[in-house]
Amino acid sequence: MANTPHGGILKDLIVRDEHLHENLKTEAATLCDVTLTERQLCDLELIINGGFSPLEGFMNENDYNNVVESLRLADGTLFPMPITLDVSREDIQEFSIAPGTRIALRDPRDDQALAILTVEDVYRPDQVKEAINVFGADDPAHPSVAYLRSQAKEYYVGGKVQAIQLPTHFDYVALRYTPSELRAHFKKLAWRKVVAFQTRNPMHRAHRELTVRAARQRQANVLIHPVVGLTKPGDVDHYTRVRVYEAIMAKYPNGMGHLALLPLAMRMAGPREAVWHAIIRKNYGATHFIVGRDHAGPGKNSQGRDFYGPYDAQDLVTKYHEELQIEMVPFQQMTYMPSTDEYVPIDEVPKGAQTLDISGTELRKRLRNGAPIPDWFSYEGVVKTLRESYPPRLKQGFVIFLTGLHNSGKDTIAKALQVVLNEQGGRSVSVLSGDNIRPDLDTPFSYAPEERSKNLQRVAFVAAELSRAGAAVIATPIAPKQVSRDVIKGTVIHSAGAGANFFTIHVATPLEHCEATDRKGIYARARRGELSGVAGVDEIFETPERADLTVDVITQSIPEIVHSIVLLLETNSLL
Repeated sequence: MANTPHGGILKDLIVRDEHLHENLKTEAATLCDVTLTERQLCDLELIINGGFSPLEGFMNENDYNNVVESLRLADGTLFPMPITLDVSREDIQEFSIAPGTRIALRDPRDDQALAILTVEDVYRPDQVKEAINVFGADDPAHPSVAYLRSQAKEYYVGGKVQAIQLPTHFDYVALRYTPSELRAHFKKLAWRKVVAFQTRNPMHRAHRELTVRAARQRQANVLIHPVVGLTKPGDVDHYTRVRVYEAIMAKYPNGMGHLALLPLAMRMAGPREAVWHAIIRKNYGATHFIVGRDHAGPGKNSQGRDFYGPYDAQDLVTKYHEELQIEMVPFQQMTYMPSTDEYVPIDEVPKGAQTLDISGTELRKRLRNGAPIPDWFSYEGVVKTLRESYPPRLKQGFVIFLTGLHNSGKDTIAKALQVVLNEQGGRSVSVLSGDNIRPDLDTPFSYAPEERSKNLQRVAFVAAELSRAGAAVIATPIAPKQVSRDVIKGTVIHSAGAGANFFTIHVATPLEHCEATDRKGIYARARRGELSGVAGVDEIFETPERADLTVDVITQSIPEIVHSIVLLLETNSLL
């Protein structure tokens, strides 16, 4: 039988509020509303379908503080991850958000009202403390810390929700199960033990062997439960991954495995995330959960070291084993033995026996170069799918992001680079600058800072879409703030797929030269107070962090600068 939900009761709010559906839908049309972000949308779906049981809404301040401090809700229930609804000061003022206010929560894709939240409290969190306690460090190299710094609003709204409907999905509908539906599926098939496998990456033969071995050792079935919400920026898109999972399911013994998708927004929080994932899989009915080496780790920190130890996640799940009531299956690193044509745990390899492995880096290199991928590593259908979605580097799009002061020469560099790339051929080349795109996409001296920020986001969106389609994109906004540059880069890396190749070029021409040669008179007008928000005059231009290249039109000619950018692209196998 399926595992008992966390907290004892599955909080399926859709079922609970079904009898109120029409009344709630009617009421939502009369309320102020919050259009959810992509992450909030994922969180709300798992709140109202019961995946986050025992939660019935977004955390109030008391629950939030307890979770950040001690991995527990205010009532003592184990829950390691803050689930919060962030809003801006402007939203609070505009909609008079206060305790007792009812707010409609809307889907950003189709504007449908999904739930109504009754506000319990509005509070300003210590997001630095949240970063340190939950993610281990206030380090922007961590994607969730970067999210807190650049995207999360400064206030959180806590309160329970009443469910109107689940978000509508148009992709892989047959593979999307709520916890109640998956539990019913297990009951129908008489699955008494279920080993859940968490993944955000494509699966290969080693993963299949690992999960089959885990199931056979426990006389259980396998639930392949991949995340299809937000994952780590730069991950393989979920459409490609699901096609890979569908191909690999055919390789499982008949009746052993089942594939279901999880609409989770990952935080890449390592040990805490592993405990969270275990709770979620328990709510979906699994009795066992595979926890991998460096489970949900985000990679390297700003000092080049791993954020978490390789077995920190397994240790924390073990610590809370009695409360979790789901058996952890430690990830066994598998290696291929050509002598027996099988995968075995690395600690079971006979001394002196030959083994073969292909690292993730090596796999990406082979995909990029079109090199063969042996059938002992993966399956033909998996490799075919990956090659379709991830063409060789020479066919991938990229974004050259030229940032610098007005009249620094970045627009001239962009035009010259466009000519050189057009000469080489192979891709369409687009320049996004104030001179050649619609005024409402880049008007750096006409709007308030908030509106300029939105304009930069629009430029980022266009750049990502073009790059995803295989184009070379040269963008030249001034973008004086590092936080804006991070948002632009994050947008491209997150949504450009195989075109998520992003290079920051700092055009570091000194202000004195920019101002002395300014024929448009922008600086002069700013000095007279006729213009505001001009970087170098009344706004600080922050030196870009971790620029891929720094150039200067005083010490370098335009051809030299363009050549250095071309060499950068060639070094990254894009030309």
